[in-house]
Amino acid sequence: MSFRFTKQQSLIAAAVVVVLAAGGTTAALLTGNDKKSAAAPLPSQTATTPATSKPPAPTPKPTKKPAPPPVNYLTGIGAASSKAVIAVKIDDTDNGRPPLNLNQADIVYIEQAEGGLTRLVAVFATNHPVVEPVRSTRASDPELLSQYGKITLVASGGGGDSIPVLQRSILKGVINDLGGPGFSRDDNRSSPYNLTSNLQQVAAAEKGAPAKNVGFHWSAGYAALAKSKSAPSISTRVGGTPVSFSYNPTTKKYQRTVDGVTLRAANGAAIATPNVIVQMCRVATDYTDVDVAGNPSQYTHSIGSGRVVLFRNGKRIEGKWSRPSLLAPTKFTDLTGKPLQMAPGGAYVVLATNGAPV
Repeated sequence: MSFRFTKQQSLIAAAVVVVLAAGGTTAALLTGNDKKSAAAPLPSQTATTPATSKPPAPTPKPTKKPAPPPVNYLTGIGAASSKAVIAVKIDDTDNGRPPLNLNQADIVYIEQAEGGLTRLVAVFATNHPVVEPVRSTRASDPELLSQYGKITLVASGGGGDSIPVLQRSILKGVINDLGGPGFSRDDNRSSPYNLTSNLQQVAAAEKGAPAKNVGFHWSAGYAALAKSKSAPSISTRVGGTPVSFSYNPTTKKYQRTVDGVTLRAANGAAIATPNVIVQMCRVATDYTDVDVAGNPSQYTHSIGSGRVVLFRNGKRIEGKWSRPSLLAPTKFTDLTGKPLQMAPGGAYVVLATNGAPV
């Protein structure tokens, strides 16, 4: 039986053959007819959303405790004072004793003057009493006191170049010979040992700077004392003048003595302090500062470094001092480099010559 296709049917049949042939070729490729393995199909690419998490809470910063207020820089008792610091040159000879209200000073320096004599630089801040006898300044005083800042220095006058040196310094000079405020004469004493200064009047007129850190560290307790040598008395020299103290265990203070007798203020109070610092310094003759008798003064260099001995609580502790520049405080340390700790209540600083016995 024979079939006849129309022209249209023939064309459809031819198309079917072509499709089948193509399918066969594809199948051959996939079945390895070319002796090669077929490539592995690509994995489907499924979009994924990254997991989200909350960032860790920040670690809270530790709360800083407020720093304790500074203690009184010149005594270690109570808070730092806003009262003006006033330094006064005070006589240190028998003619000027007993001194008026010297026992109210916070810090007292014993320094060389001329002719082997000593003079005091008494620093007042806690109290502003009337003081006597006020004497003249020396050229080395601005170097010593500039570490305190723009404070006031009270003096009767000054020889040689001492007044010009003072006027060029940062200190505020209140000088009797130049008409400064607060001075008067005590009719019960003879000149020049009868000049008084009312420090309240000076403070009101000058409005000097309050106390700042000048290098003193204060502590009621001090572990170093347990291994320190006993020192019931102190003996050294400043120029040609013996300087001595005797420890009173009842008051826990060193009382200044002359020939074994305790020195006293005009009100009968012992001249005493809980701390004595013997500071060894370079001392040179200053021929530009000569007194009325022609004696050149001695210039104590308080900038530099050297040996220091602290006396407190009836014990002595060896150490070192250093002060690098005019406005820098004086650093007092023990032989290991730790700050020397002074008993609260003020101090006497004996500015002795290098090599002086102590």
